Amino acid sequence: MIDKLTTSNTQSTKANVDAATERSSEGAIRRETGRPTRGSASSESLKREEEEEEGECGLRLFMKGGDCKDEFTDWEKCVQEAETNNEDLLEKCAEITAALKRCMDAHSDYYEPILRAEKLAEEQAIIELEKEKQDSLAKRAPTPTLF
Repeated sequence: MIDKLTTSNTQSTKANVDAATERSSEGAIRRETGRPTRGSASSESLKREEEEEEGECGLRLFMKGGDCKDEFTDWEKCVQEAETNNEDLLEKCAEITAALKRCMDAHSDYYEPILRAEKLAEEQAIIELEKEKQDSLAKRAPTPTLF
């Protein structure tokens, strides 16, 4: 069950990143966390920021905007390599994922929206695993017969 939960957590982390990427608009997470939005930047820094951001989604920009930029970049590379080489994501990226999580926990003031989504996904994974366990036990139970 632990292996299944760990696998589920790693997969849900990637799924949460993907889902947050789809629903986030440029700067939305920054506004939610109270970080400066585009309107507060000088025109020169805004231009430089726009050039750097071209082609990047809101979530990636958010993750790279915090203190865990290096850990996130390492995690992205690991996930990309695992997918490209059809490797086991959990096995290949476990240490890098743990390092990213530790960093995000250490800087939870900034990464709170992502940590909150991760916690909800973990709770859902536990509920699903418990349901599967109950279903499996119910299938194994002998069916009572009348005669």
